[in-house]
Amino acid sequence: MFLYIWAGPHHLLYTALPSWAQNLGTVFSVMLIFPSWGGMINGLLTLRGAWDKVRENPVLKFFVVAITGYGMATFEGPMLSFKNVNAIGHYTDWIIGHVHIGALAWNGFMIAGIVYWLAAKLWKTELYSTKLANIHFWIGTLGILFYAIPLYVAGFTQAFMWKQFNPDGTLVYGNFLETVTQVIPMYAMRAIGGTLYLTGFILLAYNVIKTAKAGSTVEDELAEAMPLKKISGQRIAGEGWHTWLERRTVLFTILTTVAILIGGLVEIVPLILVKSNIPTISSVKPYSPLELEGRDIYMREGCNNCHSQMIRPFRSEVERYGEYSKAGEFVYDHPFLWGSRRTGPDVHRIGGKYNDNW
Repeated sequence: MFLYIWAGPHHLLYTALPSWAQNLGTVFSVMLIFPSWGGMINGLLTLRGAWDKVRENPVLKFFVVAITGYGMATFEGPMLSFKNVNAIGHYTDWIIGHVHIGALAWNGFMIAGIVYWLAAKLWKTELYSTKLANIHFWIGTLGILFYAIPLYVAGFTQAFMWKQFNPDGTLVYGNFLETVTQVIPMYAMRAIGGTLYLTGFILLAYNVIKTAKAGSTVEDELAEAMPLKKISGQRIAGEGWHTWLERRTVLFTILTTVAILIGGLVEIVPLILVKSNIPTISSVKPYSPLELEGRDIYMREGCNNCHSQMIRPFRSEVERYGEYSKAGEFVYDHPFLWGSRRTGPDVHRIGGKYNDNW
């Protein structure tokens, strides 16, 4: 958890964020591969000697794909924190594909497996249809593949089209719309994948409802437990320090909060106190009332979901959008609207570029 707190800046490489913060995010993002893959490997190796059960048990199928998806997503995160990789992936649909491997495979399939397991336990009966659960698994897995793979293809297509130059130094695809139309087939495949995935969860809902109707609940079930023993606050002989700390809930909560605050303070306080982190630009003035109204409309319409306001210092971006963005230009932006995706072009330099008729 302590490592996760520091990893955020890897989403802002080559932006106006100070270089030290970008590098800090990269270092801790790379370190995250160890706890992430430690958890994934631990989960998969738990099935040693029991892989034959995966063939018959749909719950285990969902868990195996969920853990595998977690491993893929947490490998891509550190990989995308390298600047040479981030320069290709950022603002493209590659990032959307990366996120949905985590959302659909890891989180979605983990939830599905848990729900199937809980349904039988809650209503004290067998799952209504194991066959239907297996169908859900295969439909959902196909849905994930049809959803994510086209987004990876779209991401690389966008990145390479944005960066191509003619021999005379002009952009091959100077019209941004050319890159949009090129990835439309990938979006169609993504829609098919999403439909398959949603269909699987409709089957899950039907299966759970039928299981509930076939089973029964016990309103007041007698339960007995061993009397609680008074446990000393001191460490027991042979007890690990972390196991002891987990028993001290108040202390554990305080130390966890301190760990979170350290990461936040180290990254936020220097940006506020060290003036060199935000160099001022004399030409940058507070927004006029009309400009603030335009900014409010921009946020209200959700324009930052498809457009960025952050030009990176790449030849291809400077040629396409204008001078690269600088930290001092955003001192009056609260909140920032840098954006994280370019379904449409960057609009940081669009103001004043065209006449009022446009």
